[in-house]
Amino acid sequence: MIERKRYIEKIIPFIEKPIIKVITGIRRCGKSTLLKQIIQLLKNRNVTSEQIIHINMELMEFDSLKNYRDLYTYIRERQTKTNLKYYVFIDEVQEVEDWEKAINSLLAEEKSDIYISGSNARLLSSELATLLSGRYIEFKIYSLVFSEFLAFSHNYDFDNEKQFNQFLKLGGFPGLHHMELDDTVIRQYLQSIYNSVLLKDVIVRNNIRDAAMLDVISKYLIDNSGKITSAKSISDFMKSQKRKVSVDTVLNYIRFSCDALLFEKVERYDLKGKRLLETYEKYYMSDIGLRFATLGYTPESISAQLENIVYLELKSRDYSITIGKIDDLEIDFIASKGNEKIYIQVCTQLTNNKVIEREYRSLEMVKDSFPKYVLSLDQGFETSRNGIKWMNIVDFLLSDLI
Repeated sequence: MIERKRYIEKIIPFIEKPIIKVITGIRRCGKSTLLKQIIQLLKNRNVTSEQIIHINMELMEFDSLKNYRDLYTYIRERQTKTNLKYYVFIDEVQEVEDWEKAINSLLAEEKSDIYISGSNARLLSSELATLLSGRYIEFKIYSLVFSEFLAFSHNYDFDNEKQFNQFLKLGGFPGLHHMELDDTVIRQYLQSIYNSVLLKDVIVRNNIRDAAMLDVISKYLIDNSGKITSAKSISDFMKSQKRKVSVDTVLNYIRFSCDALLFEKVERYDLKGKRLLETYEKYYMSDIGLRFATLGYTPESISAQLENIVYLELKSRDYSITIGKIDDLEIDFIASKGNEKIYIQVCTQLTNNKVIEREYRSLEMVKDSFPKYVLSLDQGFETSRNGIKWMNIVDFLLSDLI
């Protein structure tokens, strides 16, 4: 079990603090393993097994825990000693109806250090945030980024370029590394994740009747990852395919899919007007393997995959991201964290002067002193100009520059 150090280090400062640790992420991204790693860390600190209460709502063992009363009773029955501190771990907590009532009470009783995980972005809805106001902290985790993919890989060919080509196609779900990296096997595995999320976290949770339409819209977002998208453009596309769907329905289906953490929406920011734009956002997949699962992998998709990989790397390092607009030009990512800011352009290759001009020009129009990068798959490319630095994408992903 390889440690997800990037996330463990974020959680450590809050261990044994009177605050609920909430871990969110798409199904199969590694939340359960992360909880197990925290449990092991506690045991290394001499916390006994008796003090640890671990509930995984995906196991039949806990099927009887239907609502908050069941959950509360189960936990309290195991807190038998008044002189002990207990550590409560609940995986996929959203499967328990009104779970927040039990968690709120346990926190108030001050006997439990609480860790919960869930596969829904609305786990901390406005109502829940009000109930637990100031008493929780959220840690959003992602499937493996490239450095973690290398650490997990059972393929001991340490040629980073070869490994990156695999990552580019297969993505970063940790379960990939428990099986032979055969395309047919891996695609079936990834399809099972996609279908499970669509069924459990979108269709069932939101009582969707037209599952086929949802699937078509979801695959449209996958195919157009990193491209400007609107609900109207999707509705118009459906009409061109002789399938009628309203803009409101498209909006709802997109929202439900984002809630299930299949996609993340990124807004566009007008650098001159200094404001967020309300239309024509972009969507990125929560794992790039979703394309291979649903549409297959083709050379034409590489550019979008690269952009998606850089996006997920930045998010895993806690950057907030917008798409930059300056006049009629666009900057792929404006990544912000505290007082830091980075501007990034991503492309497959800088093949000629026209491409070079396109990728550098928008960054040159930004007049502040924050770092600016053009990333590509080129090797040994030396075109850095006007303070804008070129880097190979693989080198960037493995660097400590961000």
